[in-house]
Amino acid sequence: MSEHHPAAAPAGDQVTLPREESADVIVVGAGPGGSATAAWLAKAGRDVILLEKASFPRDKVCGDGLTPRAVRQIIRLGIPTAETDGWAHNKGLRIIGGGMQLQLDWPDVASFPSYGMVRHREDLDEVLARHAATCGARLIERRNVTTPVLDDDGRIVGVVAKVMNERGRATGETITYRAPVVVAADGVSSRLAIAMGREKREDRPMGVAVRAYYETPRHNDTHLESHLELWTKGERGEDILMPGYGWLFGLGDGRSNIGLGILNTSEAFGRTDYKDVMRRWVESMPAEWGISEATITGPIKSAALPMAFNRQPLYDKGLLLVGDSGGMVNPFNGEGIDYALEAGHVAAEVITQALAAPTAAEREQTLQLYTSRMKEMHGGYFTLGRHFARLIGKPEVMRLATKYGLPRTTLMRFLLKLMANLPEEQGGKVDDRLIHAMTRMVPSA
Repeated sequence: MSEHHPAAAPAGDQVTLPREESADVIVVGAGPGGSATAAWLAKAGRDVILLEKASFPRDKVCGDGLTPRAVRQIIRLGIPTAETDGWAHNKGLRIIGGGMQLQLDWPDVASFPSYGMVRHREDLDEVLARHAATCGARLIERRNVTTPVLDDDGRIVGVVAKVMNERGRATGETITYRAPVVVAADGVSSRLAIAMGREKREDRPMGVAVRAYYETPRHNDTHLESHLELWTKGERGEDILMPGYGWLFGLGDGRSNIGLGILNTSEAFGRTDYKDVMRRWVESMPAEWGISEATITGPIKSAALPMAFNRQPLYDKGLLLVGDSGGMVNPFNGEGIDYALEAGHVAAEVITQALAAPTAAEREQTLQLYTSRMKEMHGGYFTLGRHFARLIGKPEVMRLATKYGLPRTTLMRFLLKLMANLPEEQGGKVDDRLIHAMTRMVPSA
């Protein structure tokens, strides 16, 4: 079959680079999902090229918190997780709201580690990308993928990337990377997925995350902290309780990541200055925390949170979606790193099996398994999360849940296990079995 791609632009200031490279798999985006995919593929002996638009270290707007579900994937990759390796450990979650405070340890289950972690995304993403390279992936930084390469049937068989300089500007040179399978792990806006006709679904919740770093004596807190009451002003000046939460996650290095996540299920979404909500929340914090405009170490930044598989299909015509490109953020709590890491593992297993298939038809049939496996893993759970997101979009529901839920420790332990998706995977207690039953009862869409 013939292939179509744009002609290469005139060479820029890196004329010694080849204009075309080939591999078994091209992974676009070296965030957690892309790096995990590349690492697992390289471990399986596949030639994989991992393309990253920027150069490390680079920032990513995130809470930086890893629940035990994400920690499990880091361990499986073979990355050391000791505090001496740069990770801040935590024991669980502290929940504050309605004038009450409840501190819960992570669930005591065999399926997951007993601790969570926090690490600045500048460090985390680089650790994962360098680990993929150590495993054998060809990590290539400063490659801004702009266009898919398609065959006559519209199947992706490669990508075209602009070569970027150290200042993040295009040099004028482009390089074509070819492979029979391509993975889009290029984030919420996923230029590659959109180019392949996969627009986001409007029937899925979206969120916005706003965060900044502050120097504070609370940097070495033993628990992640979640504040359930975030207020904004309505059009008539009335106070409106937002559907979401604020967080304080200590990095253990003198700083805490402080931010808030808000869902679009509120009538106030889109009409709210979230950075102003955060500034007013920070101003209300106790003076002894040392958190103020005087201790902020950088600007307040924001980013979208694509939830519940909001871009589908997750596989079609040679392209798999991993992480934010496929909307793999948990609607219950805004987590995305753990699901990106898990998707990378599943994608690598499916791709490895597909590339061993003796015919193109069998390879295609195997690649289709990626969608069914991801939906089997998380489809029902994400559907539950969508219903939850709609419920807490109503201020009266959020207010009642805070008032009557927090005093009930047993209920809150169950909700922590549900919202962080940490049930025992085999057997377990009544609450573990209930969570699994709930996710099986709802449709996976």
